[in-house]
Formats: sequence, C-alpha cells, structure tokens
Amino acid sequence: MSVAFTKEDSAETASETMLPDRPISPHPNWVTAAGLQALQDQLAAARAGVEAAQGIADVNERRRQEAGPLRDARYLAARLRSAQLMPEPTSAEAVAFGSTVTFQRGDGRVQSFRIVGEDEADPKAGSISFVSPVARLLLRKAVGDVVGSGAQELEIIAIAT
Repeated sequence: MSVAFTKEDSAETASETMLPDRPISPHPNWVTAAGLQALQDQLAAARAGVEAAQGIADVNERRRQEAGPLRDARYLAARLRSAQLMPEPTSAEAVAFGSTVTFQRGDGRVQSFRIVGEDEADPKAGSISFVSPVARLLLRKAVGDVVGSGAQELEIIAIAT
C-alpha cells in the first residue's frame, strides 16, 4: 500500500492526543472517606471515557477522545495508590484533618471550611486542602486562638468534627 493512502497524524492531532500528565503533589496524599470514594468514582468515569472512545472508527478522532480520559486515569490511579485514608477527628478541642473550622477574619467576615485532602478541596463548596496556607495556620489550634497578623488575623470561633 502506498504511503499516500495511509492516514498520518497531523501536528494538530498530535498536540491534541499527547497531553502532558497532571502534576502529582509532593505532599502526603491524605484523604477523607468521601475523598477516597470521589477518587474511585472519578477513575471509573475516566475508564468509561476511554472505553467509549474505543468504539470510534476514525483513529485520529479516537485518539483525540481518549487523550483526556487516559491522562485522568493515569493521574487518578497514581493518587489512589498513594492515598492514605485518615481517621475522622474524634475531638472538637483542636483543629485536625477532617474538622470543620469556623473563624472570623480581621475585617469581620466569618467563614467555615472543612480541612480535607488536596484532590477533595473546593473552597467554593466549603473545603480547603490541609496544605493550604489558611489550613496550615489553623491546624492544631483551639477555639479562641488567633493566628496570622494584621488584616490577615483569624480568630477560631468554632470547631466541629
């Protein structure tokens, strides 16, 4: 068969199908039970995306459709391998991984966040990563403690497990 009749990847197709891996955090991969389940669900969805793309006849389109789910599957599989399920906090005396902490900022705003793993964190939904600057200030502190300085001062007003 002549080369003229074979379908080769264009530079555009190659850039769409060779996605760089998602970066893996150097921090311990602590997860809550809900975070572990979310990782498992996301991996199942990524694998389903890969399987769905397998049915596409056009090889270039199949590669384009597989690229994202394959990258996500590699990332999620790695995160699941390194996941360390952390126990739920047993006390509300000090802020711990899995605690929900309510604090008042220096400007008077009151906010509440649950401290969770990196992949589970979603500040808009009320959760922050244990490695975030705010969580680092709050961990191991108690109600009434003030952390930070100046306009960045945070006073812990409640801790829930």
